[in-house]
Amino acid sequence: MKSEQLKLELEKRFGLGTEKIECYFSPGRVNLIGEHTDYNGGYVFPCALSFGTYLAVRKNNLSQFRFSSGNMSFYNTINLADLDKKIGKEWVNYPLGVINQFVLDGKKLVGLDFYFFGDIPNGAGLSSSASIEMVTAYALNELLKYGYDRISLIKISQKAENIFVGVNCGIMDQFASGMGKKDCAIFLNCNTLNYELVPIVLNNYKIVIANTNKRRGLADSKYNERRSECDRAVEYISKKQPISFLGELHLDEFLKLQASIPDETIRRRAMHVVSENERVKDAVSELKAGNILNFGQLMNASHDSLKNDYEVTGFELDTLVDEARAIEGVIGSRMTGAGFGGCTVNIVDKSSIPEFISTVGKAYLEKTGLKADFYVADIGEGSMKISDL
Repeated sequence: MKSEQLKLELEKRFGLGTEKIECYFSPGRVNLIGEHTDYNGGYVFPCALSFGTYLAVRKNNLSQFRFSSGNMSFYNTINLADLDKKIGKEWVNYPLGVINQFVLDGKKLVGLDFYFFGDIPNGAGLSSSASIEMVTAYALNELLKYGYDRISLIKISQKAENIFVGVNCGIMDQFASGMGKKDCAIFLNCNTLNYELVPIVLNNYKIVIANTNKRRGLADSKYNERRSECDRAVEYISKKQPISFLGELHLDEFLKLQASIPDETIRRRAMHVVSENERVKDAVSELKAGNILNFGQLMNASHDSLKNDYEVTGFELDTLVDEARAIEGVIGSRMTGAGFGGCTVNIVDKSSIPEFISTVGKAYLEKTGLKADFYVADIGEGSMKISDL
């Protein structure tokens, strides 16, 4: 969205003002491989997308924060003294959580007007929440000259979601939104936050995202359940070899230690995490070597592990993946995100994209009764101030 449009929308909602309006953007993300490894201290490989959340903001001299959105009908005015109060399950809790973190860190605030607009598909699992948090954190840091670096803003945004919103997410989504680089993916160690920007050279292939459009009712409860199961796996293994995270183990180490986990379900959960961690490292090596076909095979193996060992896919995601793999020119297809709905990410030959969208879309509708949406993805930049986009 262009900055001029953003400014007009803010003025439409809050009237003309004397203070300058500034505009910012933070992207959504798609994870190419490395699912449910982030909260296990493992590796992930996400990239920022070219769509995300836009924010127009200005000072208002009212000692109030006024929130409005081009996507949601709910809007609100909050006094500076009440910024620590959560508002039901409304979208404003995401920016409020970030603001609350700044308050807890002793930062002074002034009254501000906010207009948010997002072009991330709702409920797609492409991290609209992280992009809202990051655009808020980045904008306040710039506008009020707080002096935080990007990594600190990422940590603040994750804390906002964990503590204020109440979603126990890892750091990957905020990191990808804040640190994304055009035409690169981020090879990130979620334990140390060491990272490497890896150029994505796909030659004749493109990243295509397919959205199940399934409501993800199970996602939050099952997400917390899987985290708990991984914690139990760590407890069992630590009786033989002390570890803090499953991500510390190499696959050969885990295979020697897996008998220390008496519960077969817990053992399979741990197997996914440890093997997925290996797949991420292998995928980055294959990509750097230009072995795109091998990269795609690792994506396929990732989905199969998420389906069979971690059990977070579901009929809709599995249907999209199965139909995708039947198309000539598709070299890799897997779910991305928390699971139980959301999206798949696919590597598709450019010449096969029309057939992919048509054939997979038709079969998916017939088998699930749902209409899938498809996005040919461009890899974009992380959080930024915009004059025009």
